[in-house]
Amino acid sequence: MYLEKFTQTRTFKRRYPKWMVGKPLLYASSALASLGDAMFGYSQGAIAANQVQPSFIQTMYGGPLLTLQQVQRGETGVNPSLQAIVVACLNLTALLSSFFAAYVCDMLGRRMSVRVGAIIYFCASLIQIFMPNLAALIAGRCIQGLAVGMLSMTVPILQCEIAPGHGRGLFVSIEYFFLNSGYALSAWVGYGFYFAMPSEISWRGPYIIQAALAVILFVWTFYLPETPRWLLQHGYRDEALQALADLHGNGDPTDPHIVKQFVDIETTINVEKAMGEVGWMELFKQYPRRCLVGITCQSFAQSNGINVILYYLPENLTRAGLSIQKSLLYSGACAIVYCAGTLPTMVWIDKWGRRKFLLFGSIGLAAALAVIGALQFHIDGLPQGGVRVPTADVFFAFVCVYLFIFGASWGPAPWLLGAEIFPVRARAKGMALSTSVNWSSNFIMAFLTPILFNAIHGGFWFILMGSCLSSFAVVWYMYPETSGKTLEELGEVFGDQETTKSPFGGAVQTVQIGGGRDGGAGQALVVSGDAVVLEPRALLDVARALAPSSEVTLAVSQKDKEKDGSSSLLKVGSQDERASQVSKEDV
Repeated sequence: MYLEKFTQTRTFKRRYPKWMVGKPLLYASSALASLGDAMFGYSQGAIAANQVQPSFIQTMYGGPLLTLQQVQRGETGVNPSLQAIVVACLNLTALLSSFFAAYVCDMLGRRMSVRVGAIIYFCASLIQIFMPNLAALIAGRCIQGLAVGMLSMTVPILQCEIAPGHGRGLFVSIEYFFLNSGYALSAWVGYGFYFAMPSEISWRGPYIIQAALAVILFVWTFYLPETPRWLLQHGYRDEALQALADLHGNGDPTDPHIVKQFVDIETTINVEKAMGEVGWMELFKQYPRRCLVGITCQSFAQSNGINVILYYLPENLTRAGLSIQKSLLYSGACAIVYCAGTLPTMVWIDKWGRRKFLLFGSIGLAAALAVIGALQFHIDGLPQGGVRVPTADVFFAFVCVYLFIFGASWGPAPWLLGAEIFPVRARAKGMALSTSVNWSSNFIMAFLTPILFNAIHGGFWFILMGSCLSSFAVVWYMYPETSGKTLEELGEVFGDQETTKSPFGGAVQTVQIGGGRDGGAGQALVVSGDAVVLEPRALLDVARALAPSSEVTLAVSQKDKEKDGSSSLLKVGSQDERASQVSKEDV
């Protein structure tokens, strides 16, 4: 009740400077909101680098101070199950948080959800900076997981809701590029602080950078515009129109293109409101194919092996025969390759489509994992020492190949699909479902990796290869193509019964308007596309029309009538009326 009252009384003032209106605001909003994902990437790399720090191992796991040679040989004395819990506990709380975040995201908004995530992340970073023992480390990572789960669910939704229909792939790819950049930053920060050994700053230092990222994200949320779709969904029509104009135009809310886009969005939202709020069971019953895509894409993203490599990358490289220093250096190089893999996705995923990227990605990942697995078996048969280094260098090269392919395919595409395939009324819950599958799968893989490597060694890579081949079959038979469609048009792709079309339909229409907030009544001439808008306020009231046809009379709900005093009838003109032009005086 309190949250609903808070939502109804909020104001959304523009805090960003006027010179940012248009593309600068659009791209800045996308990039800086993506810091939320960058912080998750950073947390992945930070824990990976610390796993090979002798001082960190002694402080967290106990025992004598190890030498670098002992760590390189894997003689740390750390129980693999305990190490698995330390790494995977973040994923478990992120799973729980992704469900809770759906309600925060829906009720308080996308921007507020990002802000809350930044605050939680900052608190977790402080704990990790000053942590004295293993219990504090686990507590800090569990709290950090709450933030990561909230941010990983909210940011893709925000990206899709501010992106133009032809550019969602670009915007979510920007988000994933930031996630990879966060990992790359942590890898190089970890390498830099390595030279501070044996001081504890060598592993506490990266957490200071982590806290600084949270502060930057928190401050930016006060300038970040709320998404037009959320504003419309909660009755902030004027603010939504202005936000749409600022993000996709030049700040002019009377721009015909902006007004038409506004009406299309509000028409769809009104239809979905008339259908009522979607529940969890209804999500599966009404959108089964969308749920299948949302679940399987995130599941395969994890079982295809990415976090098996990322969470334990320095350890995997030392296992292959590289020194600690070289493994940290090579981890930084791998991270740069991982970032570079996202670049072709930014350019071509909206042109070529999601399916092609996923299909080629599955085949490429399977081939890379086959070579990595074979090399691991060969390395395990060699004695310790310099004789392993040449093969370890080839191992490193194919890890780079794997990371580039994953960064271009199964990295960004699942986050894009999860955010775009669900309608507005179900988007937060649908994304929460998809994200929760990501975190549950992430937890399973992070937990099982040290145990399975200890049990079956290089054979684990071939299990991951089998998952890649399975993902190819699922995408081939079950995934529709979603590129090139607006969020409001995806109902046609999935065959939903409530699919709506713009009330303008591409033709000229004359719209009869009753007395609204501005007073008066009259008509407005509308031409879809290059619209001639005689009265923008009157045109906006047309958005209450829920019919896809152009010759229908609809009753506005009594609630809307009492709220803004508008007429109880909206009449969309007949074919003969559409050719008529109305003077401004008549409006």
